[in-house]
Amino acid sequence: MEVAVWVAQVLVALAFAFHGYQLAFALEKMRGRVVWPRDVSDRLLRPIGILEILGALGLILPTLTRVLPWLTALAAACLAVLMVFAIVFHVRRREPFNIVLNAVFLTLAAFIAYARLVIEPF
Repeated sequence: MEVAVWVAQVLVALAFAFHGYQLAFALEKMRGRVVWPRDVSDRLLRPIGILEILGALGLILPTLTRVLPWLTALAAACLAVLMVFAIVFHVRRREPFNIVLNAVFLTLAAFIAYARLVIEPF
């Protein structure tokens, strides 16, 4: 089970780091390819991108270094909450692909949080 949790952590961390980088540092490029960021201000998207990058780091570094490993579960739980807000946002915009994608990441983040607290504790 430890391997499954690590695989989930790495995949989710990579996805959030990539998406967070786009929101925080390559927003104009992203707006050229994706519709929804055009309707949201930079003052909201850039901090979300930074939070996603920090969440990605929080999924990996605490468990890897064994320094405050409970932060991995906290980071996963926070990313799950972020995905709940993202789902609400995309439901209001009637964007089914994004809703499904956010639901997948919500499920994975919740799995990581549960696994790091209950199944494979520190």
